[in-house]
Amino acid sequence: MLRYHMQGYSGYGVQYSPFFDNKLAVASGSNFGLVGNGKLFILDIDNQGRMLETKAYLTQDGLFDIAWNELHENQVLVAQGDGSLRLFDILLNDYPIAIFQEHDKEVLSCNWNLINKHLFVSSSWDGTVKVWSPVRQSSITTLTPKPKNMQNALLPSKDIPMSNQQQHNSLSKNKNCIYQAQFSPHDPNSIMSCSGNSYVTLFDLRQPLNSNQYSFMAHSGMETLTCDYNKYRPHIVATGGVDNMIKVWDLRMVRKMSTNSRQPMSVNEISGHDLAVRKVSWSPHHSDMLLSTSYDMTCKVWQDLSVDGRRPTGKTNSVDPAKGCRFMFPHHTEFVFGADWSLWGQPGYIASTAWDGDVCVWYAFGR
Repeated sequence: MLRYHMQGYSGYGVQYSPFFDNKLAVASGSNFGLVGNGKLFILDIDNQGRMLETKAYLTQDGLFDIAWNELHENQVLVAQGDGSLRLFDILLNDYPIAIFQEHDKEVLSCNWNLINKHLFVSSSWDGTVKVWSPVRQSSITTLTPKPKNMQNALLPSKDIPMSNQQQHNSLSKNKNCIYQAQFSPHDPNSIMSCSGNSYVTLFDLRQPLNSNQYSFMAHSGMETLTCDYNKYRPHIVATGGVDNMIKVWDLRMVRKMSTNSRQPMSVNEISGHDLAVRKVSWSPHHSDMLLSTSYDMTCKVWQDLSVDGRRPTGKTNSVDPAKGCRFMFPHHTEFVFGADWSLWGQPGYIASTAWDGDVCVWYAFGR
């Protein structure tokens, strides 16, 4: 395991460079990101296996997410607490090369389009998703999720323990907050977002704004904090929420059931965290492996037992004594917010960052 400590800063997002196997970017904030400055760290792993800071940029507000420019090896985008996104060139010092300022509240996520690499997307506490081009100062389009049966989404489920309901009520003050938005790795016009009202919304940029989306409730009325597309199965997504659950969904079934005004059912449910699930990320190398981070201070790697290869098994992770957990990383000492799979070398290397200020690189499969 490799470790780098960001003195005075808490980690929110980390991402491997898509161009270099030894380079990481980390988004962080002082005072746990609640007030004060933010800092973008660029970390390199040298030939001696040390993680070293090679660049850092101080910002006036906390940074909550990060995304490398898929077209430019030296540019990295950050989501900032003052409602802006800032694009940095790591060959230059001190200042961003572009600022994108339209959100009214904190920007919580940013994601670069892996197919149409001239676009990126952001989501915010203000309840909107925006699509941008790095060569334009203003956004290309603004998307606002409009889930059906909104009132039902705000009712706590009888199936959720009261302790979790109380935790949910204490954490949530804005149910329209969009915690994450990302482009599909299979379709450059598809965007998925997840919100504090428990809904996941799918957008199609090819459709008119008034008919370009459909939504489903993912976590029984409690906040859905994270979502991710499976890299190998185009119709499969995963979500994580304040109910401590990871859920796997087949979007074909979701759309069919939503059309019939029925609450869709997930194809798999994974319960292995003691507190809310903050991030889920499907492996870039395996169609059935999933990474999660949690407020319980752990990262876990799961096998999705609902498939064998790409064939459905009809099983859920509840059939396994370990609930499908194949590795647990327990070495953070605060809430774990960010994690990313390495695209490089032997599959299974992961970087994670947490409120303890540590950035760790570790191997998930047996070492």
